[in-house]
Amino acid sequence: MTILISAFILGLMGSFHCAGMCGPIAIALPLHGNTVPQKIFGGALYNIGRTLTYGIMGAVFGLLGQGLQLIGFQQKVSVLMGALMIISVLFPKLFKNQYRMDKSWFSFVGKLKKTIGTMFSIRSFQSLFFIGMLNGLLPCGLVYMAIAGAIGTGGVAEGSLYMILFGLGTIPMLLAISLAGNVLSLTIRNKINKLIPVLVVVVGILFILRGLSLGIPYLSPPKQKIEQKFEKSLETESAELHNETKGDCCKSN
Repeated sequence: MTILISAFILGLMGSFHCAGMCGPIAIALPLHGNTVPQKIFGGALYNIGRTLTYGIMGAVFGLLGQGLQLIGFQQKVSVLMGALMIISVLFPKLFKNQYRMDKSWFSFVGKLKKTIGTMFSIRSFQSLFFIGMLNGLLPCGLVYMAIAGAIGTGGVAEGSLYMILFGLGTIPMLLAISLAGNVLSLTIRNKINKLIPVLVVVVGILFILRGLSLGIPYLSPPKQKIEQKFEKSLETESAELHNETKGDCCKSN
């Protein structure tokens, strides 16, 4: 539960970083409608679309984490992802070229931006939703940190929920920006941005504690408890698959 709460806080605090990176997009959004409620609804749709993309990404990378757990890395995955978060903050030079795009990636991002630009000319609630979904795919270091957290959760549902909560945390700031143009001065945003690396380190420590299984309530549950939860999750998925197979067999008969 603590890990999931940290995802929302990371999104909430990280949204001040988003204000600088994605703020121009939020400000330029072609909010549909003439009334304030309509504009709020349009802005909400954009952010819901972005959060949905995060949720899908969380499920994919949560599945990766679950796969790593299946081969016996239940705790190591959490420790590794937590360490990665901390190292990326303490030794940023090690990651200075990590987002360098090759030609294929640059081409993909270019096409993505072009598609988003085209959709800006369509003033509808539907286009706002899809602009949000596409925007969720744009490269962002903070999102990559959240993805590391999704992998560390070690489950499809957990990874998806982690990224959804992260996305929900970013909504208040970006929605306010799209409605008001800007809500905080650049000086204040810069001061808050300085706290984001500290928050990333804190989240990284939480993942490391979780993986070490020190028996600390809510922060570092015992290894046996984690394994029981994981086994129960697998049993539930197996039971659901068995029931679906049994139902299909009954229909065929």
